[in-house]
Amino acid sequence: MTTTPILRPGRPYPLGATWDGQGTNFALYSENATGIELCLFDEQGQETRVPLREQTAFVWHAYLPSVQPGQRYGYRVHGEYAPERGLRFNPNVVLLDPYAKALDGTERFDEGVFGYVPGGDDSVMQDKEQRGAPLGIVVDPSFDWGDSRKPDVPFHQSVIYEAHVKGLTMTHPDVPDELRGTYAGIATEPILFYLRELGITSIELMPVHQHVDDPFLLDKGLTNYWGYSTLSFFAPDVRYSAEARKGNPAGAVDEFKQMVKALHASGIEVILDVVYNHTAEGNHMGPTMSFKGIDNPTYYRLVAEDPRFYFDYTGTGNSLNVRHPQTLQLIMDSLRYWVTDMHVDGFRFDLASTLARGLHEVDQLSGFFTIIHQDPIIGQVKLIAEPWDVGEGGYQVGNFPVNWAEWNGIYRDDMRAFWKGDGGLASEIGYRLTGSSDLYQNDGRKPYASINFVTAHDGFTLRDTVTYEGKHNDANQEGNNDGHNHNITWNCGAEGETDDPAINALRRQQQRNFLATLLLGQGTPMLLGGDEIGRTQGGNNNAYCQDNEISWYDWANLDEDLLAFTKKVIALRKSHPSLHRRKFFGGRTIRGEDVRDIVWLRFDGAEMSDEDWNNPQTQSMGIFLDGNGLDDVDGRGEPLLDDHLLLLLNASHVDLPFRLPDLAGCGTWELQLDTTDDHATGAVKAGEETNLAARSVKLYRCPRQ
Repeated sequence: MTTTPILRPGRPYPLGATWDGQGTNFALYSENATGIELCLFDEQGQETRVPLREQTAFVWHAYLPSVQPGQRYGYRVHGEYAPERGLRFNPNVVLLDPYAKALDGTERFDEGVFGYVPGGDDSVMQDKEQRGAPLGIVVDPSFDWGDSRKPDVPFHQSVIYEAHVKGLTMTHPDVPDELRGTYAGIATEPILFYLRELGITSIELMPVHQHVDDPFLLDKGLTNYWGYSTLSFFAPDVRYSAEARKGNPAGAVDEFKQMVKALHASGIEVILDVVYNHTAEGNHMGPTMSFKGIDNPTYYRLVAEDPRFYFDYTGTGNSLNVRHPQTLQLIMDSLRYWVTDMHVDGFRFDLASTLARGLHEVDQLSGFFTIIHQDPIIGQVKLIAEPWDVGEGGYQVGNFPVNWAEWNGIYRDDMRAFWKGDGGLASEIGYRLTGSSDLYQNDGRKPYASINFVTAHDGFTLRDTVTYEGKHNDANQEGNNDGHNHNITWNCGAEGETDDPAINALRRQQQRNFLATLLLGQGTPMLLGGDEIGRTQGGNNNAYCQDNEISWYDWANLDEDLLAFTKKVIALRKSHPSLHRRKFFGGRTIRGEDVRDIVWLRFDGAEMSDEDWNNPQTQSMGIFLDGNGLDDVDGRGEPLLDDHLLLLLNASHVDLPFRLPDLAGCGTWELQLDTTDDHATGAVKAGEETNLAARSVKLYRCPRQ
């Protein structure tokens, strides 16, 4: 071991390793450490330790003129090992820089990642070398973005597509083998063409921050496929990098940027699913790979009465301490980096209620939301909350601040119950189809604050939602005890796959019903990637550990008819501003007309009454949308107008003769969509009836006069 001869004081900011074109500045925050060594590693793994002598406001820093991009590095942090007081310093452990922009690989458990001696409790400090955490790599931040521009899609015009980098591309026949499962794979023309043709505006990528594969999964031959176990909040995961496969892990950064650039060129935004509520280091018996060994009390919520233990609002062992200014800065610096350097367009925050917690209560005015609200960069991108966690009072749908959208779990549950055939839901469905004004209107938000979804990565796929009533998670090797038990699904008469033509026809129809109501209602629709081609997980509703055919798209057996239907419905939504309003319906009478902006109808053509809304037997309805009633303007300031639309829903098990209304001068209604027949066309005169089949949706159009 040698000491680097050239060492300058450097600067305390920015944190991390920053190359300035000549040398590299290193800066690491630790409030409680007594000493820090920067560890530089050559290609053979030989280590050079450089003591950091300078300290400014708890930031240890130095500038090394000789260090260039490509240099691998870590830290050894000295201090007291006293878990009973929350201190877990151990210089025998080489730690990852929390601000590392690129990593040299994944974790290596066989080389040691524990600050204590495994096999006993955590009170005995490990005295053997632990070098299993990935090392950081100094990167050159420059990248040629050319004339790339962000699509900047207004929220109310967005159609979000949730996808996994690997799952989307792994088996696509037109993606080169060496690019499958990677950022570069998404940037290939076959994938870009598919997404453009589908019509989505935004792809929401499941976690791409570097994560850890837990030993208990590896021991079973499984991995943490979803990636909700973050190790680094700045580095794109090398598992999804074609460059890393070729031996250039630092190339993952530019590869990710190139993917974003390609998606933007196709008019598609990039939203990241981010996990700032906890890290991969787990509880008091978990590994020491970064934060825990750098400054445990700063980064984690510890139990005040016994700081050996961690508060766990996430079900993963720990919760980040967002009450500490430095942890807040870490999150904000990470978010800002992904916007400014990586050019992403927004974030979906996993278990976001955890970030809002004060002591034991969720507080929407917590420091986290206050600081984001005023940030001139982060405050201008799409912010989406998963508004729940596992702690008491953690279900907070409808309670996030202005400028935040939310995954609307109430929408999912109500819509599933409606199409399942459960009664007593008319008023709830009325709210869900119009943007959930009961949840969002009174706090200054708009319909697009409701991220509507029927399926997401966590749960059944759409095809499985109509095929299974019980979970079938045996492949997870947890005795089928994992995953949700309350799925609100209906298998249409048989559990699992069947050759019964009547059941399969109903399942095809039900999938279309879900897609139609999702994409033709107010709010921001989110489509689970693969639902449009009939992707199945064989009834697994918790495929978090299935990095295989269970989770990957089956491109060889895609449902072409369902894909065509999905494209058609997305196109209908995008072509009619009445279907993606910026404002809630007011129920107002439109000047010069005898009808309101929205009218709710019974199947006999009469307007729905309070009795109809409260009747548990009401399982059908018609929604008339007046094209003159948008009360909005287009980008040029001109009044926004549309055709008149009529959406008919029948969730009952019997056909209904639905009388089409004579409203707004509509003499004839033209059929646009029928979930019982992908090719149905025709017209019905006002006052006449159409057969609305059991469990079906129809959409009619009347050109505005």
